[in-house]
Amino acid sequence: MEAIRATTEWQHAGVHFVRTEAMVNGFDIRLDQEFAEDTPDTNYILVLDGVHPVGTCRLHLLPEEGYAKIERVAVVSDRRKQGIGRIAIEAAEDWIKELGYKKIVITSRDEAVGFYEALGYTADYNKVDDSAIFTTVYTEKILD
Repeated sequence: MEAIRATTEWQHAGVHFVRTEAMVNGFDIRLDQEFAEDTPDTNYILVLDGVHPVGTCRLHLLPEEGYAKIERVAVVSDRRKQGIGRIAIEAAEDWIKELGYKKIVITSRDEAVGFYEALGYTADYNKVDDSAIFTTVYTEKILD
């Protein structure tokens, strides 16, 4: 497995493939909703299995808030539970550290909180949002 910082058109196509497969097809999210907040300068991690795009996540940098967010973590359905999400998160964390951030926030689907806790994130169940497609729980990690 290889995690790369998606900067080229083919890499962005891989990101879009994974998110379409995992979120649009997998969770029945409308295409316009899944990609509504993306911009041409959005930062993405793309995980490849050597040939195929299998995982991704998006970085949302919030310098005015003093932290970065990892968002839209997705793994294609037939490749889940193989460490691909962990690879994407670790690559995103490395990039965020390089950019000088000390805090990362993830608003996790409630059923995925344990995954993020295993990666060192702390969940705050006082910050739960059930107004969107998924119920989400605020998690954060302070970087060394």
